[in-house]
Amino acid sequence: MSLANLESYQRTDWQQAADRAGANIETRLFIDGEFVDAAGGGRFDTLNPATGEVIASMSAGTAADIDRAVAAARRAFRSGVWSRMAPRRRMEVLYRFADLVEARAEQLAVLETLDMGKPIADVIGEDLPAVCQTLRFMAECIDKVDGAVTNTADDVVHMVLREPLGVVGAISPWNYPLLMATWKIAPALAAGNTVVLKPAEQSPLSCLRLAELFLEAGGPPGVFNVVNGMGEEAGKALALHPNVAKISFTGSTEVGKLILQYAGQSNMKHVGLECGGKSPQLFMADLPDLGSAVAAAYNGVFANMGEVCSAGSRLLVERPIYMDFIERFIAEGRDAYVPGDPLDPGTNMGPLVTRSDQQRVLAMIQAGRDEGATLHFGGDVPAGLERGAFVNPTLFADVNNDMTIARQEIFGPVASVIPFDGVDEVLEIANDTIYGLAAGVWTRDIDKGFHLLKRIEAGIVWVNCYEGGDMTQPFGGYKQSGNARDKCIDSYKSYTQSKSAWIQLAGGPG
Repeated sequence: MSLANLESYQRTDWQQAADRAGANIETRLFIDGEFVDAAGGGRFDTLNPATGEVIASMSAGTAADIDRAVAAARRAFRSGVWSRMAPRRRMEVLYRFADLVEARAEQLAVLETLDMGKPIADVIGEDLPAVCQTLRFMAECIDKVDGAVTNTADDVVHMVLREPLGVVGAISPWNYPLLMATWKIAPALAAGNTVVLKPAEQSPLSCLRLAELFLEAGGPPGVFNVVNGMGEEAGKALALHPNVAKISFTGSTEVGKLILQYAGQSNMKHVGLECGGKSPQLFMADLPDLGSAVAAAYNGVFANMGEVCSAGSRLLVERPIYMDFIERFIAEGRDAYVPGDPLDPGTNMGPLVTRSDQQRVLAMIQAGRDEGATLHFGGDVPAGLERGAFVNPTLFADVNNDMTIARQEIFGPVASVIPFDGVDEVLEIANDTIYGLAAGVWTRDIDKGFHLLKRIEAGIVWVNCYEGGDMTQPFGGYKQSGNARDKCIDSYKSYTQSKSAWIQLAGGPG
């Protein structure tokens, strides 16, 4: 069923699709082109966060399974079956891969929604189209990225070649299970590497199907492997493995620091990190349109249940428009996102990913109350949805940047409005954080806008919009938000290494 056809599905259609998918869930690991049980026989349950019910009992990979997967990936890489495949042929495989993702969208979508709680409309309207777009963009890069022949002496030819790294270990997060995994595997595979993917244990279902589709598209066995398991066991083993050439991780800053340590303790492998964020949106009094700005504010923090690393959770509002901003946010943002059944296409807010995440976010909300912020709405569990891990959209005002809700990444639907006076103060507040992933600037003054965006310490700065972009945009941050750049052509290049070939010619012309 194609993506276009799925737009007509109603809740009953999606429930039937979920029943079909649930009856055919794959729970094993995918290694060397086959589904296999974990070597130690361990299992872990994956739960539906909307109901708390067990979806499936998954094979729990350990270091032994990581060894098996890395060995398969290394054999495949060294054989050249993928790394030395003609560029256009490799492109064709990735194009077929994208076509199959589109063709199997129904199953992939319901697995994503059941496992993570993401509204089904978001999966088919945003996530899966972006997965296909990422695969096709990276396929296009294959014969577009070239090396160089430098200017040297007449009796020398110097070439700078670009080659794949080898085995890439990828550890993907649970908030965008398919898309974030694809941001890693697509450039890695396009560049000729082989991959071992460890998905987040909270949402392991869809990535197993992704690996199966790669094989169906003509990808050779061993090139793309998936090992489910706990981060502290399987993830750690992957980051420590001496035959992994690069580890790519998206997740918390705390774990990102451990990944850096593991790389240093093992083989000094390349490390790409995309970690936490506490992104500010700067609303200047001269912003072009208050309505557009407020809509960007609540969309930027409530979309995807607030489980977004670049969520604009700190709303810095200049005092002349402070009260108007809050009043409009309350009037328009309170009911803009309504928690409900994620299999209902009319639902735009699902549960948080786990019950423990729900309790963590509720504790952060209580900290906001205790520290003196003004709660305008939300802060509780929606009535009638107590079985799931739901939290209502929440707005705090009168926040200062020293409060817990302004300093710690909440990863939930909690907005904090902070007043400021003037450019100098807003820059001080915006940059007063360990993070530097993203920021937004709202002003009609082009000089002021350039001044602000040049001084904000963030890898992405949007002006008079938020969360805009396409595949040409590098996605990644400064400071403790990490060092990776996803999506763009630089992402492709980050899965390659350069080789200098200095060729001494035997004399001049005869």
